[in-house]
Amino acid sequence: MSFGLLGIGAALAFAAIGSAFGAGAAGMAAVGAWKKCFVQNKPAPFMLIAFVGAPLTQTIYGFILMNALKDAVNASDWLILGAGVFGGAAMGFSALLQGKAGAVASDALAETGKGFGNFIMVLGLVETVALFVMVFLLGIV
Repeated sequence: MSFGLLGIGAALAFAAIGSAFGAGAAGMAAVGAWKKCFVQNKPAPFMLIAFVGAPLTQTIYGFILMNALKDAVNASDWLILGAGVFGGAAMGFSALLQGKAGAVASDALAETGKGFGNFIMVLGLVETVALFVMVFLLGIV
């Protein structure tokens, strides 16, 4: 057994941890925003669920990276370890901060009923970090 196996697991684990924290943050804000709508007898926008689910894609990116690292037979253990740990962490932080942006977007959309397209664009920009990390690391391994 080599320590490169830690990197393989870390790619998925760190991405999934960030996704859980990000979805949790956005989910708590969405529930609070819906509560405010119910209290004010306003329609509660279902589209807040898009903000809650956005951080989950980083788990998929971590899974793709994990599989690529597993199949990288010519890569050194150090490369696999580094790519898994740092790539997974970068994707995880992207998910966490995407969830925080989704939390603020949930509050804003529920209060104003406007700006959904703008808010999704912001979440997409944060998501791009995770996509870049995955694609660039796939190119290396």
